[in-house]
Amino acid sequence: MQKPPQSIDFALKETSPNIGAGSVTGDKLSCTYDLVEQMQYLYVRVVKAKDLPPKDITGSCDPYVEVKLGNYKGVTKHFEKKSNPEWNQVFAFSKDRIQASVLEVFVKDKDVVLDDLIGRMMFDLNEVPKRVPPDSPLAPQWYRLEDRKGEKIKAGELMLAVWMGTQADEAFPDAWHSDAASVGPDGVNKIRSKVYISPKLWYVRVNVIEAQDLVPSDKSRFPEVFVRGTLGNQVLRTRTSQTKTVNPMWNEDLIFVVAEPFEEPLILTAEDRLGANKDEVLGKCVIHLHLVQRRLDHKPVNTRWFNLEKHVVVDGEQKKETKFASRIHLRICLDGGYHVLDESTHYSSDLRPTAKQLWRSSIGILELGVLSAVGLMPMKKVDDRGTTDAYCVAKYGQKWIRTRTIVDSFNPRWNEQYTWEVFDPCTVITIGVFDNGHIHGGGGGKDSRIGKVRIRLSTLETDRVYTHSYPLLAIQSSGVRKTGEVQLAVRFTCSSLVNMLHMYSHPLLPKMHYVHPLSVMQLDSLRHQAMQIVSMRLSRSEPPLRKEVVEYMLDVDSHMWSMRRSKANFFRIMAVLSGLIAVGKWFDQICNWKNSLTTILIHILFIILVLYPELILPTIFLYLFLIGLWNYRRRPRHPPHMDTRLSHADAAHPDELDEEFDSFPTSRPSDIVRMRYDRLRSIAGRVQTVVGDLATQGERFQSLISWRDPRATTLFVTFCLIAAIVLYVTPFQVLALLIGLYVLRHPRFRHKLPSVPLNFFRRLPARSDSML
Repeated sequence: MQKPPQSIDFALKETSPNIGAGSVTGDKLSCTYDLVEQMQYLYVRVVKAKDLPPKDITGSCDPYVEVKLGNYKGVTKHFEKKSNPEWNQVFAFSKDRIQASVLEVFVKDKDVVLDDLIGRMMFDLNEVPKRVPPDSPLAPQWYRLEDRKGEKIKAGELMLAVWMGTQADEAFPDAWHSDAASVGPDGVNKIRSKVYISPKLWYVRVNVIEAQDLVPSDKSRFPEVFVRGTLGNQVLRTRTSQTKTVNPMWNEDLIFVVAEPFEEPLILTAEDRLGANKDEVLGKCVIHLHLVQRRLDHKPVNTRWFNLEKHVVVDGEQKKETKFASRIHLRICLDGGYHVLDESTHYSSDLRPTAKQLWRSSIGILELGVLSAVGLMPMKKVDDRGTTDAYCVAKYGQKWIRTRTIVDSFNPRWNEQYTWEVFDPCTVITIGVFDNGHIHGGGGGKDSRIGKVRIRLSTLETDRVYTHSYPLLAIQSSGVRKTGEVQLAVRFTCSSLVNMLHMYSHPLLPKMHYVHPLSVMQLDSLRHQAMQIVSMRLSRSEPPLRKEVVEYMLDVDSHMWSMRRSKANFFRIMAVLSGLIAVGKWFDQICNWKNSLTTILIHILFIILVLYPELILPTIFLYLFLIGLWNYRRRPRHPPHMDTRLSHADAAHPDELDEEFDSFPTSRPSDIVRMRYDRLRSIAGRVQTVVGDLATQGERFQSLISWRDPRATTLFVTFCLIAAIVLYVTPFQVLALLIGLYVLRHPRFRHKLPSVPLNFFRRLPARSDSML
């Protein structure tokens, strides 16, 4: 039952990074940033300047500051005609790349041909102070500027602060980094690390009850009225009312997804179906969602009547007709008792209801250290050479994090640490690695996906630091390939073990999902709408979390047809059933006396259990307990990761992968589509045969007492009467003993022909002969 090991290239590797967690000699950094390696940076904060001397003919200057350290140079923005500019900008130089002993700071005047030097300062790196949080920030000081000869100039001072720090410094996220020196001033904001919060999502439930006093234009026919609801790009409609009058009734629910803050109103229109693709609007109602009642439990909200306004076209303009007001009867609420699903329930990171009043207290803390990546593949070409500008995105709950982009590196080092509150241990954190496609002057490209990792919290031991190198796997139309490895450090800290164990007795989803369940079709549609809303809102942040990134993290296309996934799921079912199949084979060997000693022991055990039936359940549970103890020494030592064998990615046919990555609707030639359709028909034919066989067996059971075969039913009814009498007069233990000994009888007393009950069952009629 053990699956074969994965290829070494696709396997998980345990690492030993130099991090503070678990080390004996900890420092200040280990208090908060103990899951990442310490990285030293030289920070330069340029605050402002004053009394800068004029350099232009006009008697003014256009100042900017240039910070230079060896081959690295950082530049602030310049101000036009300003002698007292304020920049408040931070520059960070990685200590690993420092190749100079002196830091030079120049204040220059922007000019058309050649920039003029206003003044400069120099700092010896050996004299720069060190700072480690939680120390307060270093106070900036005023420095007199010097000319090229090192003499103080008459006027002109610059306020700045210079210190050595780590990535734990508050200035780190917003600083200009020396490893991104090739990125222009406009692109710096696109490479910074950020934390994003998903919008708060609500289900809007609109119960359309009835309408009154509708006025159709054609009064000679019975109106066929339905209600159409529009909320943003979501459009739903009720069925056509069965009561074809001007007072129609529906009592039907329409459910939408909406995000706070509510930007668009809900628009309901009552429409009369006149014919194919032709509907007449009988009235319109606009409802602003911030006025709608919020429901936290299953108690129904009060109904309300809303006026339906009718617009008529007069001289080419729409005007409101107020002669007569039709009405619509609604029960509308924002359902806060549901969890709005925006990701698959199989690996959801959050299961809490929308309303914060219904949240339980947190049970622990999840800490993630994004250390580095190694061996990344080139994702794009810049100046005719392959390059990768990698960054990581992690999602857990409503909180998304994005690391800074490491420019032009196949082995980027991030060493950033993030923290989440945990409310349920049976949740999954998703970490994705992407290539930034928007920092080389291009805004129209997409951020390419490099790979993804999922870690289920319930598979982690509490208070243990997991440091592993996870393979980044990408399935493409050419097959599966490894695009690199990402090194992570993960720790799940439990605040209350009792509360966490108690969570296993709670339902997975909030109460409303079971009291008023939504259909599978509704959940799929609402999940798709929620994904679209989340991706749209996050793409409007600065810097934006791109739509393609959000969709990849949320697995938007996981419901699409894939031959590879279908095979993988089939073999997963077979793996689950393999245990039962193994037990069946073992029992068959017992019955056929393949091992006489084992069969005799089973006979003894069976006789004991028949004579003392009160031992059956204790024996079963004791056996399961012993199996659990035996398997403890072989328990998984590492968290699970993407498995190519389980996914059938390493053995997929190229045409199957090409079909998986085909667009919807298809963009392939007709002969390929015909071939795939024929293949799908052949597979469906086999599935159809299996389903038909299962139906046949069930119908044979039904025909035992349905008198479709009067002779067979007579035999069965007679047998039932005799069995009832025999079972009444015979003790159950004697009967069980006889049946067991008969099943375990020696092969010498067996026949190769099928048994009498099986022959009788196979002769029973089914409804397959009535099928066309």
